[in-house]
Amino acid sequence: MIFAGEARNLKEELAKAGRGEAFIIQGGDCAESFSAFDADTIKNLFKIMLQMSVVMTYSNGKPVVKIGRIAGQFAKPRSSDMEESGGVELPSYRGDIINGIEFTEEARIPDPKRMLKAYNQSAATMNLLRAFSRGGLADLSEVHRWNLDFIKDHPLGQKYEKLSDQIDKAMVFLGAAGITSNTTLQLRQTTVYTSHEALLLNYEEALTRTDSITDEWYNCSAHMLWIGDRTRELDGAHIEYFRGIKNPIGCKVGPSMKPTELVELIETLNPNNEEGRLTLIVRMGASNISSLYPPLLRAVRDAGKNVVWTIDPMHGNVEKSSSGFKTRDFDNILSEVKQFMDIHEAEGTVAAGIHLEMTGENVTECTGSTSSPITADTLGDRYHTQCDPRLNADQALELAFMVGS
Repeated sequence: MIFAGEARNLKEELAKAGRGEAFIIQGGDCAESFSAFDADTIKNLFKIMLQMSVVMTYSNGKPVVKIGRIAGQFAKPRSSDMEESGGVELPSYRGDIINGIEFTEEARIPDPKRMLKAYNQSAATMNLLRAFSRGGLADLSEVHRWNLDFIKDHPLGQKYEKLSDQIDKAMVFLGAAGITSNTTLQLRQTTVYTSHEALLLNYEEALTRTDSITDEWYNCSAHMLWIGDRTRELDGAHIEYFRGIKNPIGCKVGPSMKPTELVELIETLNPNNEEGRLTLIVRMGASNISSLYPPLLRAVRDAGKNVVWTIDPMHGNVEKSSSGFKTRDFDNILSEVKQFMDIHEAEGTVAAGIHLEMTGENVTECTGSTSSPITADTLGDRYHTQCDPRLNADQALELAFMVGS
């Protein structure tokens, strides 16, 4: 799926973000599905990531490292082995790579052939991402084309159009100086790296290869893999596997993490203290981050550990709406991001990026935000997620404007 050299390039870019020289946007589906696979869905996620990137680069003057939760994000950890509905109990849905989401006994039987379908879909997705990145869609002179149809006439879309006009003027100036997208590769191409939680080790081990240049082991299913908050046991199989691969890796850091445990985890996963090797993805919840996060941050800083800190404001802010849908409130998401940034500023450390469950589609899964005023009563209008609620394109772009301001 990927080449080892690409993973090394990402590691270098993550190292820059860890030093405050770049910013990371990591985003995509909570869980990819076999049924919702089409070129437009992938293109729309690509376009919203480009929009968010240009907003944040224009605001803070830093390059943006774009990492999609895509081309492999099929497996989902579950808190319970069983689900119950209407008095019937069945094995939990664990992602399309394992079993089906339909609540039937047949669909919930694990099927190893699903790994082959996940691989084939991931390969097709990767081909499209490479085509979009290099085939002209990422050209800065075409920045207006990135605006998605359903937000063009929206105030947020109009705000983006004004920013696009400013970029157009800058491009005209550069063109007069002889610097155009025809002469400068960086103006017409981009890179979107891929990532997913390496939950299903059967799949990941089958795609692990020895690099012919360095003779080191790389996971070739994605540029970056991460360990979830449920599978980060120091003596567990996931930690042991991650120790052996040279990809840049991540680990979720949740409310149960203790400072001494975190330092030991870092020493296990990054024994050589390499920059860009390990990204810590903080997921505390808006009500917990101010009390639980600073002790962890200080312990890592005081131990002299090189890590890349990013914030996942999604997983700690899940709630059940009055209409029965699982949702997240935009104000809580924004609050956790702001608190994360403020804590780093107070501690003199680097807040390197954001990690979002998001889509380029016009879904109604997260409540709130001025750009997309979804209420509990309207969640059911376009609630399409396979598992957890995602920010729609409006909400993701609004968050980018707010983080960049």
